[in-house]
Amino acid sequence: QLQLVESGGGLVQPGGSLRLSCAASGSTLNYFNIGWFRQAPGKEREGISCSSSTGSLTRYADSVKGRFTISRDNAKNTVYLQMNSLTPEDTAVYYCAARRFWHSNWSATSLYEYWGQGTQVTVSS
Repeated sequence: QLQLVESGGGLVQPGGSLRLSCAASGSTLNYFNIGWFRQAPGKEREGISCSSSTGSLTRYADSVKGRFTISRDNAKNTVYLQMNSLTPEDTAVYYCAARRFWHSNWSATSLYEYWGQGTQVTVSS
């Protein structure tokens, strides 16, 4: 059973950066495509990035394209989300999720089998 744990969230000023980590246990991440999602208060959970199992394919939501970068270190069983140029609109709980099969509809939450518990990111001055 794959388990995912996010870390790296916190309070950051506008324009700042954070790097989130998604550490896996119970199975190797080599078999899984990983997505990053976020959910702001009163809003639906949205997909913001995805990496294929090898890292050769990545996808980004328009809202984060050019600012966020997903990467993975399968040897460390960890996926990262580097977030730069943060704005208050990026404030949310951030989740990582895993699924075995690549799908063009990468941001659909229903396609992911495993979820972490989330980490809070707050962008405020």
